[in-house]
Amino acid sequence: MTPAILLGLIDASFSGFRAYAGRDARIRKRRATARAALRGLAVGAVLLLAPTLTATTVLLTAPDPAAAFDTLAAGAVGYLLPLAFYSAVVTVSLAAYLALPFRAGTLAVVVGLGPLTLLRPLAVAAACLGALLNGGGAPALLVGTLAGAAVLCVEPAVHRRWYRHVQ
Repeated sequence: MTPAILLGLIDASFSGFRAYAGRDARIRKRRATARAALRGLAVGAVLLLAPTLTATTVLLTAPDPAAAFDTLAAGAVGYLLPLAFYSAVVTVSLAAYLALPFRAGTLAVVVGLGPLTLLRPLAVAAACLGALLNGGGAPALLVGTLAGAAVLCVEPAVHRRWYRHVQ
């Protein structure tokens, strides 16, 4: 599994969790949060088929598949660099939440994870720009834009399908 697909699926799982978060006042809700994460993972896997099929089509229809592959690979590296930085910051914030005492962990969520969630679309836009600037050209920008749209649509799709009504 490529790092881009793995990162997209992890993000989709977290998006499923975010779609559910705050909807249930029970203290013990591990099954419900796991179910929400799996729903996000499933929706993300389906939505990420669009950029996968687009990249496959670009490779199969290119006059020079090796050059097209090199172009897409360069775009993928440019796409992953901003997302790797963003993911590292999110991971540090999540680790602080899990490792620190309750009050400090809560502060890590408020100061770190909250704003970082709002910055996700900007991180995706930076990734698309990175794909273009790193030599990926229009094909990498197209695949990157579809991948970015896919991961950004997971949370609203899961929310709309399973959590629209407060229970």
